[in-house]
Amino acid sequence: MKNNASLLYNVFLVIGDFLALLVAFGGAFVLRVSIDSRPLAAAVSASTYLRIFLVLLPFWILIFTLLGLYENRIYEKRFIEIGRLFVGSFIGLLFVIFWNFLSVKPIFPAKLVPIYGFILAFILLVIFRNLARLLRTISFRYGYGITNVLIMGNTTIASELADSLYDSSLSGYKVVGIVGGQSLEHKDIKTFTSFEVACKHVGVEAIHSIVQTELYADSDKNNDILSFAQSNHIAYRFIPGNTELFVGNIEVELFRSSVPVIAVHQTPLLGWGRIIKRVFDIVLASILLVLTSPIMLLVAVINFFSSGGVFFRQTRLTRFNNKFRVFKFRSQYKKYDGTTPEEAFAKIGKPELAKKYRENGDFLEKDPRTTPFGQFLRRTSLDELPQLFNVIKGDLSLVGPRALIPEELSAYEKRHAILSVKSGLTGLAQVSGRKNISFDERRQLDVYYVQNWSFWMDIVILVKTIRVIFQGS
Repeated sequence: MKNNASLLYNVFLVIGDFLALLVAFGGAFVLRVSIDSRPLAAAVSASTYLRIFLVLLPFWILIFTLLGLYENRIYEKRFIEIGRLFVGSFIGLLFVIFWNFLSVKPIFPAKLVPIYGFILAFILLVIFRNLARLLRTISFRYGYGITNVLIMGNTTIASELADSLYDSSLSGYKVVGIVGGQSLEHKDIKTFTSFEVACKHVGVEAIHSIVQTELYADSDKNNDILSFAQSNHIAYRFIPGNTELFVGNIEVELFRSSVPVIAVHQTPLLGWGRIIKRVFDIVLASILLVLTSPIMLLVAVINFFSSGGVFFRQTRLTRFNNKFRVFKFRSQYKKYDGTTPEEAFAKIGKPELAKKYRENGDFLEKDPRTTPFGQFLRRTSLDELPQLFNVIKGDLSLVGPRALIPEELSAYEKRHAILSVKSGLTGLAQVSGRKNISFDERRQLDVYYVQNWSFWMDIVILVKTIRVIFQGS
């Protein structure tokens, strides 16, 4: 709280956004009035136009504020920030158009001016935000704007937090000490036996934030730490010992109208979120099915003659542990149907390939089970296209955790979390380097998706999927 770096950065963003919007709509006026020779709908002078926008732009900044574009948690989430900038720019445009409708005298000299302004505004805002992020990172490298953190607790999460914040040029934080910390990888982070010793050694003024990773048995000791932080205007955060309780969708409510309780759901994909996601799946999958039907027909014909069959069907798991039959274009020889990779490689006489296959993200460069045309289908992900039928049927979603066979998922400890939502045609693991990460890491990404779902995350994953397919990575 005593570190004003975030506040200064917020002010910088407000000023930059204001100037970007002003330049955008000023540029729109010049493009239509000075450069375009077509006749104008109304005679609006540049000075009048500028004065009106100087009055309206603070309301536009207010819209950005309500969308959370000046909150700390948005700074490092580039895709979310760009999405909100687009929404904010569009809402601001509607506000200006509505003002023009109510105004006695027209604001715009021509209908194209607000359209030009909207396009230029979004482009300039994105450019400015990226430049601001770059300047912020550069300032961290020179030690400006760094937040000093004192970590409390002798827990695994305390060490993990210290590791993640260690490089202050990237994180913007400097760990000034850990109270009770042991066996740290970074020996230059000081450890202290008690909170009092840490405050005396580091100095109260040098502590900007306290993060407590465990509650002490003595409640008075916990209260003393919180009171110290509040009385010295130091930011205080608490990380619960059982972090599994605080993931997914969290609601604070009054139980029986008097007792405050925290309700923890496995996923935020509830209520209207599920309805919107299902409607989106049906609409987009139907469009994709129509667009790709010629390709699917061609693949089916080639597959029939090259492998003796068109489709591959297999039992997979989806939401609530329900089993379904997945449709894919056949990419393997028919004789390996119904076998696990371990069984198939043992049948070939190369059981050692099973381990290599698993370690390589369920992928082999030259998989002996795969037909030559099947290798092309897998490389281009065309073998996945028939799963659009599963999406429309309701077995799958376009985006979700990987649909696995029961034997693969049965041994995974957190399978209940993964199976709280529908499995997906694509997912976070597939766009995060599926061939380069282990089975457990991919399942952790699946769990993260389930616990942090948002409609915007689905859009981002779909966009990244397109990129991954065309890059072939």
